[in-house]
Formats: sequence, structure tokens, C-alpha cells
Amino acid sequence: MNNMISWDIYLFFAVPAVLFSAVSAVVSLCANDHWSASSRKYRRLRSISIFFSLASVLVLGGFITGMWISLGRPPLRTMGETRLWYSFFALLSGLFTYAVWRYRWILSFSTVLATVFIVINALRPEIHDQTLMPALQSPWFIPHVTVYMFSYSLLGCAFLLGVAGLFRTSSNILQAADTLVYIGTAFLTFGMLSGCLWAKEAWGHYWGWDPKETWALATWLVYMMYIHMRLVGRTSRRGLCLVLIFAFLCLQMCWWGVNYLPTAQDSIHIYNR
Repeated sequence: MNNMISWDIYLFFAVPAVLFSAVSAVVSLCANDHWSASSRKYRRLRSISIFFSLASVLVLGGFITGMWISLGRPPLRTMGETRLWYSFFALLSGLFTYAVWRYRWILSFSTVLATVFIVINALRPEIHDQTLMPALQSPWFIPHVTVYMFSYSLLGCAFLLGVAGLFRTSSNILQAADTLVYIGTAFLTFGMLSGCLWAKEAWGHYWGWDPKETWALATWLVYMMYIHMRLVGRTSRRGLCLVLIFAFLCLQMCWWGVNYLPTAQDSIHIYNR
């Protein structure tokens, strides 16, 4: 590859992004919960944490932008490329959650989550050529995949809050998770609808009950069930947290776990064989 930005220099962006995010997480943990939110020390540490978190997002975003320009297409085709976007959105969602709700531990979890995907990509970059197969040459390609990755990252943060809710009694945790689930499910819904329109354009039908499509629908239904249970208000906090965790497991199955099913080997949604 004779392009300026390629997987060959991935680590020059990935390592600083992880380090900046780690510094942000450590600094956020130093902000004691008992300090006044208006105290000078608290505000200074919070500003430093947000600065380094934003720096990590910008560094990884810079690599994605460079790859996009170098490839002549959005880096969204392969599993490795979608992992790249997910690590980026995980950092962004962690920053958003911390900035809005001030959960100082959320940056630690988002850093770990993003680092896992960054390390996997460093070990298996899955470099492919610059061309896209006909099914992917559609105006729906970019909005469909990016919206899904963004929703996955928001729902990933909701999952972390759900796990925390099993061990902490604060009602604010579920309130924050609710907002993330509402926004994430809205984007998930748009992703499904745009996928249907894309399928009609590429294969002549809106829905084919492909394993990927089936798990996408199952995931969406579980998140809608959580929203319904939350609005009705008859389910215990622990029960709601367990539903959030189960929903995220369904999401993981939809994203990459389905590729390992025997019935998915002939799936029209597998492009990176």
C-alpha cells in the first residue's frame, strides 16, 4: 500500500490514544466523590481528565480520517475496520458519559473496552484492498455502519452502568443508563431501517431472515423490552440491570458472534472471507 496512512503505522496512533485515555481515567479517579463539584481542585482534575480523554478521541479519529482518505473509501468493510470504529466510539461515549453524569469510573471501563479492540486490531489488522464489492457500493453503506457502531458504543456504556447497578444502589446509575439506551436504541432503529433500504437496493428485498438480520431484530426487541419495563416501573433495579446485561450479550452475538454459527457461513452479510 503506497498510501500515507495505513495499518503499517497504526500503532503510532493507537498507543498514544490508549495512553491519553489511561491518563484521563487515572486523573478522573483522583477526583474524590466527597469533594464539592465547585471546588477548585475538583474542577482542575476534571478539566485535565476531559482534556486527555478528548485527545485520545482526536488521535484515533485522526487515524480513521487518514485511512478513509488513503483507502479512497470509508474504513468500514472488514471486521478489523469496524473494530477500529468501535474503539473510537467507545472512547467518545466514555467521554460523553463522564462529561454529562460525572461517573469518574466510567473512563476506566471505556479505556479498557477500547484497548481490547485496539490490541486485537494490532495483532490482526485484517488489511484488505481498496475496492468494495458491488453490494457495498451504496449510499447507505456509510450511514448504516457508522450509526450501528455509534449505537453499539452507547449501549456498551449502558451495559457498564448496568453491571455497576448490580453492586451500587444509586438511582442515578439507571437514569444515566436510560438516556444511553434511549439514544442508542434510536440509532439502532435507524441502522435497521437503513439496512432494510440497503438490502432492497442490493438484493431486491427488505428482509431475508438471514442470521445477522435475525439477531439484529432480537437485539432490538430486547432493548425495546428494557425501555418498556423501565417506563412501566414494575421491575426491580436488579432485574433491569440484568436485562441490560442480557441485551448487550445479544448485541455482541449480532455483531460478531453470529459469524461463528454454522448457519451463517453462507450469510450475505459476511464480506471479509
